[in-house]
Amino acid sequence: SKAAKMKLKHNINPVLLQFINLIILVYTFVTYIPWYILSGSRQAIAKAKQVKAKPVNNKPGGAYRSVNSLHCLASVLYPGCDTLDKVFKYAKTKYKDKKLLGTREILKEEDEIQPSGKVFKKVILGKYTWLSYEDVYIKAVNFGNGLAVLGQQPKTNIAIFCETRAEWMIAAQACFMCNYQLVTLYATLGGPAIVHGLNETEVTTIITSKELMQTKLKEIVSQVPLLRHIITVDGKPTTWSEFPKGVIVHTMASVQAMGAKVDTGNRQQARPMPSDIAVIMYTSGSTGVPKGVMISHCNIIAGITGMAERIPNLGEKDIYIGYLPLAHVLELSAELVCLSHGCRIGYSSPQTLADQSSKIKKGSKGDVTTLKPTLMAAVPEIMDRIYKNVMNKVNEMTSFQRNLFILAYNYKMEQISKGYTTPLCDSLIFRKVRMLLGGKIRILLCGGAPLSAATQRFMNICFCCPVGQGYGLTESAGAGTITEVWDYTTGRVGAPLVCCEIKLLNWEEGGYYNTDKPYPRGEILIGGQNVTVGYYKNEVRTKKDFSVDENGQRWLHTGDIGEFHQDGCLKIIDRKKDLVKLQAGEYVSLGKVEAALKNLSLVDNICVYANSFHSYVIGFVVPNQKELAELARKKGFKGTWEEICNSPEMEREVLKVLAEAAMAANLEKFEIPVKIRLSPDPWTPETGLVTDAFKLKRKELTAYYQTDIDRMYGKNVK
Repeated sequence: SKAAKMKLKHNINPVLLQFINLIILVYTFVTYIPWYILSGSRQAIAKAKQVKAKPVNNKPGGAYRSVNSLHCLASVLYPGCDTLDKVFKYAKTKYKDKKLLGTREILKEEDEIQPSGKVFKKVILGKYTWLSYEDVYIKAVNFGNGLAVLGQQPKTNIAIFCETRAEWMIAAQACFMCNYQLVTLYATLGGPAIVHGLNETEVTTIITSKELMQTKLKEIVSQVPLLRHIITVDGKPTTWSEFPKGVIVHTMASVQAMGAKVDTGNRQQARPMPSDIAVIMYTSGSTGVPKGVMISHCNIIAGITGMAERIPNLGEKDIYIGYLPLAHVLELSAELVCLSHGCRIGYSSPQTLADQSSKIKKGSKGDVTTLKPTLMAAVPEIMDRIYKNVMNKVNEMTSFQRNLFILAYNYKMEQISKGYTTPLCDSLIFRKVRMLLGGKIRILLCGGAPLSAATQRFMNICFCCPVGQGYGLTESAGAGTITEVWDYTTGRVGAPLVCCEIKLLNWEEGGYYNTDKPYPRGEILIGGQNVTVGYYKNEVRTKKDFSVDENGQRWLHTGDIGEFHQDGCLKIIDRKKDLVKLQAGEYVSLGKVEAALKNLSLVDNICVYANSFHSYVIGFVVPNQKELAELARKKGFKGTWEEICNSPEMEREVLKVLAEAAMAANLEKFEIPVKIRLSPDPWTPETGLVTDAFKLKRKELTAYYQTDIDRMYGKNVK
């Protein structure tokens, strides 16, 4: 069975194991009846077995809808709240003095010199200080009015290029109120991509932070001729002189002060319409130049309406930790869901998230420990990292501790797959692991890329909470599908949200048809109010990726291949761009091969490459430093980290491990990489080789490793 494959291996004496299994059996039997009566899990088991979505007609390729929106797709969160400013006003009135946005104060900053000579910045952070719904509303109104004083007109573009923080959300709400079109750019985009976004949208004002102004904007300001105002959210920068003539630097506080003096009584403010553009979101795109996706007010509201319906009991008791880039549709949507339901949002960053995070001084507390969030969003890269770290710690335990953990892990996996809970294991064995994320998480939301079954199961077991795996694109305002909390199956992304419908289109080249048995398969098309307006100033690409049917419904052609299961849940099985035809005519799904190999403890990241001029697959691997160094020691190879990675002997050893894992994952012989290149340097968004959601940028990786590709395919390299 699938669960059996994901079980951890122990080394317990077989006789002792039989005895332990007998005790477990007795314990399960004795506790079953009280658990069944008291836990309410009967309903959860029944719900897990229910059909979650159905096709609206019996024709092949008919659209699937959630059973909760079969007759009419949902599009509005609250009656009459059809634009984002109305949603916030509704929430402000309802939750007035409740806490909304929280930020930790910095008590102390210091430089820590590492043994290698590198200097790391470390911080000691205090408690969270909070702004109420009313506070945030007033700050946003003042900021919006202040921008008007600086000459910002309704329906014109304004850019935000800033880390995830309370001021980002305040600025966004100000723009939604005043009908300014918010252009969002990732803080990790490279210089040319930022210049492209700013010039294409013709912005005159950019909202940023002191650090990003000094590190990123300073170098490129001269290439953005229309720029007039730079607004820093965190006080005055120290140096002003380097900026070209005509560019004025303001602080957010000074703009808010201007706005507070404005007499708004006698002028009619231009309120947005539902069809007006709220955000132009630049995707960091895994291919080519970033594209600006135009997202209207009604697109975002439909999307967050669909998402909120999948989170049971969402409300004032919930605390969400915000640390992913707000320029990413997953984070922006998640925070808007929270803001509209009375939840608190505490801000963080990947460098300060946990006690062990890189910027947290040893012995002081990370953000999750202080905030104790109940809701958290994560991209698979972060979950994979947690999974590997915990598993490495398990391997370092004493034999007794390790076997105890493994027995509990395997026992809980069996119970979960039957729909049962394990309160004793949760409190005795997994409590410590759970505390890594604060100990109070009740739902983990995962999106941005596929999550492996092993990592999903690990999060279910060790963090004692459901993992809501979602599927959506910037072009669908982040909405598409999310698994229901009582659905503990792995590898699927759930049923369509109540705001949209999904159909499968035949893709002949890949051999996927919506008439396939047992499951219909094809390219995923998303339809509904959440499907966005298109790409900014890019009519050609908009026509290629979007279509409108005879009923006026907009459809997004995602390029992803999916299959619908009997209960109406979707599984992503391929991607059109990832399918490569080898010289002999076999098709290789690069993503499928990567997914099979990525969870090895030896592999931190992997990119598989193939083309039609050759008969075999190759790969680039970022190895785990600790694991590879240990493998080198076992094989008697001595050398620096770079020498280990550049060694043909070590390449062969890693290939053996990859080949074993590929066989275990039932990959075809032609899908298994024949040659690899070990990369001594990790791939981060800063290197430009992966996106902000850590998706591979295949084009950039191919260019970066072109010499290695030529070598692995036996071309003469000069």
